[in-house]
Amino acid sequence: MTGFGGPGTLLGRYGLPPEEIERRSLGIVEGATGLLPAEPQARRLLVRIMYAAGDLGLAPAVVIHPGACAAGSAALRSGAPIICDGGLTAAGVSPRLAARLGCLVLQAVDRPEVAEAAARSRLTRAAEAMALLSDRLNGALAVVGTSPTALLALLDLADAGVCRPALVVGMPVGFVAAAESKEELLARDIPFVTIRGTRGGSPLAAATVNTLLGFAAQGAEQP
Repeated sequence: MTGFGGPGTLLGRYGLPPEEIERRSLGIVEGATGLLPAEPQARRLLVRIMYAAGDLGLAPAVVIHPGACAAGSAALRSGAPIICDGGLTAAGVSPRLAARLGCLVLQAVDRPEVAEAAARSRLTRAAEAMALLSDRLNGALAVVGTSPTALLALLDLADAGVCRPALVVGMPVGFVAAAESKEELLARDIPFVTIRGTRGGSPLAAATVNTLLGFAAQGAEQP
């Protein structure tokens, strides 16, 4: 296409190379808030979450457990599975980084047996999917980006002693039970990363996991 991206076009006016877009965006996030944590990895993680959200006002709502980055990175370096609440969350996890560390990305919400169980129990498929994958959750990264009931089911499983994930990324979004599920997560002694209130979503959950995968890959390269 003649002139595509050239002078006089919108891309010519506003477009930048991908690396420059990222550099400028991260600089804007870091320079716009004084609420960034002092710990380097937690700071980088918060910046990435805010970048993914495009929301400079998100920082006060993000809660990063003091042991979250270390616990998540260590689990991923050991090849722990990444258990997601559904396909949207799983699709956002970097397949390249996950494969590099030998981490399987799993979700079960589309399995026929999950639909059958949900029809019987009158619970959501996301909740039943967490129950189905409960034997894979011990020591795993449990990642909830869309469904509050998946997070509630996960916490019920942990409370019952069925599993203990290495880290919970709890970022369900919505107006029904999302805020409550995250407050319940905050009350548990499992390392977590969450966003208080109704905000969240699979892009933010996946950005969290991808940042932790990056930390883990860097650690794996060190002698």
